[in-house]
Amino acid sequence: MKNKNHLDLSLASYGEVRDLTYDLVVLPWGATEPHNLHLPYLTDAILSHAVAVDAAEKALQLYGVRCMVLPPVTLGSQNPGQRSLKFCIHARYETQKAVLADTVASLHAQGFHKLVLINGHGGNNFKNMIRDLAVDYPDFLIASGEWFAVLSAKEYFDAPGDHADEVETSVMMHYYPELVDLSMAGPGVYKPFALSALREKVAWMPRDWGRATEDTGIGDPSLSTAEKGKRFAQAVSDKYAELFAQLARAHFPEEFY
Repeated sequence: MKNKNHLDLSLASYGEVRDLTYDLVVLPWGATEPHNLHLPYLTDAILSHAVAVDAAEKALQLYGVRCMVLPPVTLGSQNPGQRSLKFCIHARYETQKAVLADTVASLHAQGFHKLVLINGHGGNNFKNMIRDLAVDYPDFLIASGEWFAVLSAKEYFDAPGDHADEVETSVMMHYYPELVDLSMAGPGVYKPFALSALREKVAWMPRDWGRATEDTGIGDPSLSTAEKGKRFAQAVSDKYAELFAQLARAHFPEEFY
């Protein structure tokens, strides 16, 4: 497909979309935060959007399901120690919920009833927001997932971490190699909690980013390649395309149980 603008609202015009029928809306969501020393602040938003557009194109080509990918949201929840880093933006739960609620209200008023959130930032959590919106819009389906957790990264990468690591770096090298300079990357060395109970996940608490990592990365990006990123991104977008098709074709909620 040479021109896929009609699948990507970041590029689309009203003239391209007004006469088309859309089965599903996709909302990429990321954050604004440092990603080690070599990746853009908007990495989470950029990658969730890129995967979403790939999946939307495949959904149309393979299943005849047309999706619209909205521009990515760049508001993310940050850990202690991150907000003090230059230009890192912390968005409160209430702020993110308001953005999602306004988006759903707009789409619902336009006659849309199915939305998929593709999250690219591990600090974001949409479950309670979605439960609340299900009360207000019982006829509106919202599904959410994290693109980097769709498949096991260990099957695609040598040493995956969880922030600005081999996974994110490789996928960024696949989509936007001009935005990656590995020569600037730090080692991504991470200090785990000293308390064994926290390491064993008996309980959860946010990590202090300033104490856990010196370059903001968690995971060594040095083994990253565009080839690894392409293989993983293609497999993930295949999964999302199948999800889009299944959600679009099933009548909500009767055919979901």
